[in-house]
Amino acid sequence: MFFYSPLEQFTIISLIPMHIGNFYFSFTNSSLFMCLSTGLFMCLCVLVTARGGSLVPTPWQSLIEMIYEFVVSLVSEQVGEKGKQYFPMLFTLFTFLLCSNLIGMIPYSFTTTSHFVVTFGLSVSVFIAVTIIGFQIHGLHFFSFLLPPGAPLILSPFLVVIELVSYVFRAISLGVRLFANMMAGHTLVKILSGFAWSMLSLSGVLKLAASIPFAVVFALMFLEVGVACLQAYVFTILTCIYLNDAIHLH
Repeated sequence: MFFYSPLEQFTIISLIPMHIGNFYFSFTNSSLFMCLSTGLFMCLCVLVTARGGSLVPTPWQSLIEMIYEFVVSLVSEQVGEKGKQYFPMLFTLFTFLLCSNLIGMIPYSFTTTSHFVVTFGLSVSVFIAVTIIGFQIHGLHFFSFLLPPGAPLILSPFLVVIELVSYVFRAISLGVRLFANMMAGHTLVKILSGFAWSMLSLSGVLKLAASIPFAVVFALMFLEVGVACLQAYVFTILTCIYLNDAIHLH
């Protein structure tokens, strides 16, 4: 009897190995599904807008318009008028995470956001971009963000250190939140489905009882779809909040 680890679904597999001198590059299953996540949504947008759309929107056109309006309202509410110029970045970020999370729900696919290196790379990129924007707008005055207004002067050294650590940890917490939720949910589904499948191989009452974990797995699949959408929303709205802090120094 073979026992498979529920963590095997997160294994990185090299599809096209490449060597350039002493450096090793490889097109992996993670790379493939990142390209699919981006390419499928781009193809959908092109197909919907190829003829300028229709007055009576099709279901696919309605979906694209709904996502577009959702991100527009998110940027307007969280960042304001000055955040509109950053809408393309936020829209791309949201759609990439949403597609990556949802594609990962398909059996035998791969969830790119279940790897910390991917989510950490995104979060660090967002952190660096937001910091650069803050310095571009405010210059050295951006450092005033580290000292809350009205704080006692005697406490300023401690407050600056605390605020600085809190600010830097944004780069880590943003990625960890997404990675942990996606990995934990997929692992739980894999464990329960494996348990239910093992019970089916038995006989008698235990075989009938296998319907219980199967029902739980079925319910968890719907829950995981909700978590996939929610995590894309949380990552994007936190990016909007950080961008608002950099622009308005709140």
